Amino acid sequence: MMRRPTLFLTVGLPCTGKTTAARRIEIEREALRLTKDEWVKALYGHENPPSAQDVIEGRLIQIGLRALELGTNVVIDFGLWSRDERSALRQAAADLGATVEMRYFALDPAEQRRRLDKRQAEAPHTTWPMSDEELAAWAATIEIPTPGELDGSEPIGDPPAGFATWHEWRTHRWPPSVS
Repeated sequence: MMRRPTLFLTVGLPCTGKTTAARRIEIEREALRLTKDEWVKALYGHENPPSAQDVIEGRLIQIGLRALELGTNVVIDFGLWSRDERSALRQAAADLGATVEMRYFALDPAEQRRRLDKRQAEAPHTTWPMSDEELAAWAATIEIPTPGELDGSEPIGDPPAGFATWHEWRTHRWPPSVS
């Protein structure tokens, strides 16, 4: 009998430990790791075009959902700052009979800055410069997961107004191509 695959979602701001955890999950749980920043770096180098971000995420999500269908564990390493993003992925996993484990990573701003500066100094090819203003703006934007989201006990709500299904919302949020 085939085991139910698990979709692991890493949630958090830059430099909070998501990718480190995703790499650990990849090994410990034999999961396909899908890290957006690695793809953006490979395709765009020093650039970080906003128009490509959503498309790359969407393509990686398609690959991840197919892997779940095939019975493979998957870890999505994007940040997933909005509850709607997490709900859409939780619903997609449920539709495929997969379980979801969500991991939230938070740090105080000083430690986040220290880690970013260290990454910039030691491995600049893995990241982009980020100002304190950007970090503060992003921290004000993230919707921190609720305890019920994290432990899976909170039901997935309806998709946002204007969307009949989470699949429809997911297709809108993560478009198939750069326009």
